[in-house]
Amino acid sequence: MSKEMPKTPLLDQLEDGTWPSFVSGLKRLAQSEDKQYAGMMKDLLGQLEHSYETRKGYWKGGTVGVKGYGAGVIPRFSEVASEYPESAEFHTLRVMPPAGMHYTTDTLRKMCDIWEKYGSGLIALHGQSGDIMFQGCKTENVQPAFDELNKLGFDLGGAGAGVRTSVSCVGAARCEQSCYDEAKALRTMINAFLDDMHRPSLPYKFKFKFSGCANDCTNSTQRADFAVIGTWKDDMQVDQEEVKAYVAKNGRKWAIDQVITMCPTNALSLNDDDTLEVDNKSCVRCMHCLNVMTKALKPGKERGLAVLLGGKRTLKIGDLMGTIIVPFMRMETDEDYEKLVELAKNIVDFFAENALEHERTGEMIERIGLANFVEALGIELDPNMITHPRTNSFIRMDGWEEEVEKWKDRHASPAAAE
Repeated sequence: MSKEMPKTPLLDQLEDGTWPSFVSGLKRLAQSEDKQYAGMMKDLLGQLEHSYETRKGYWKGGTVGVKGYGAGVIPRFSEVASEYPESAEFHTLRVMPPAGMHYTTDTLRKMCDIWEKYGSGLIALHGQSGDIMFQGCKTENVQPAFDELNKLGFDLGGAGAGVRTSVSCVGAARCEQSCYDEAKALRTMINAFLDDMHRPSLPYKFKFKFSGCANDCTNSTQRADFAVIGTWKDDMQVDQEEVKAYVAKNGRKWAIDQVITMCPTNALSLNDDDTLEVDNKSCVRCMHCLNVMTKALKPGKERGLAVLLGGKRTLKIGDLMGTIIVPFMRMETDEDYEKLVELAKNIVDFFAENALEHERTGEMIERIGLANFVEALGIELDPNMITHPRTNSFIRMDGWEEEVEKWKDRHASPAAAE
């Protein structure tokens, strides 16, 4: 006799509203009586409803892994296994995704077949670090599930206090805003840090993320210890005929309301002949105008990337956004990508030696000070490292170089010596 579906009045409320709910997915799996994991999903729903009633989580960790790896499997054992025996073990395999999230339908079908055979059938594409999350596996099935996934060419990602699975946006493969080869950067970095992913040896987790522009489709600025954002150094490319076409189609009011006034640094203005004036020195590459008028505006020709450190969600000192460490780095040759990896290795080594236990990179920098951090790594100081350089009304950066030259001349003169 098959187990009955549990009563889940609290979970049912999560199915209300416009957006799809994970609860519907769990119920769909639980109602597939012909599959061996239906009982597991029913008990999972029962335990989850119990957690909502008591406002307490009932999962505890343990030790579960595969041969040769120290990470990649998140063990979950139920503290209420006597009440929900089918979901007593609900481990997760974190699997490294392909760069840019490129899959064939054949590969996805094979993944689903493997997880229906060994797991619960529940797959999340993808976790916050980009992992493919195969959720719900009993201990005895972890190794055979990994073996078959590995035969497909997939490897376990990061878990625990080590380098985590990295992710890149689709980028240069199909996006006109891409400023470097995101997939190459990710693969080069992963190859360099594979041991640190499989065998955690850091004070706490460390995440890489690669976005091709400031649209930041991988959420790297707020979620990655080492965020790589595509950018450009020269002037934005403007096709004035396309600008006029946008204005003719949508009207000047639209252009002013949706493009000009939305610029955070007032770097845009619309001329009387419906052409666009760009103050490139004030442009902060926020991407808004390029997103609205994609045919008319493009990133500059001198493209590369910026590196930001310290982004993370709430932990010891609250949410942190990444701080710029390298304002611009060209990515044109293999040597350029090797320099990026070298910078990352130096930062990870410093983090390993100086961070406190359970402390993220951003919290370490806040504790020791940004000046001390960049000095220790031999990184040149740059005004872009200031959190809000353009909102300080008492500091003007224009004319700095001319003033420096004046002071040099003054101190070099005989009168100054007297």
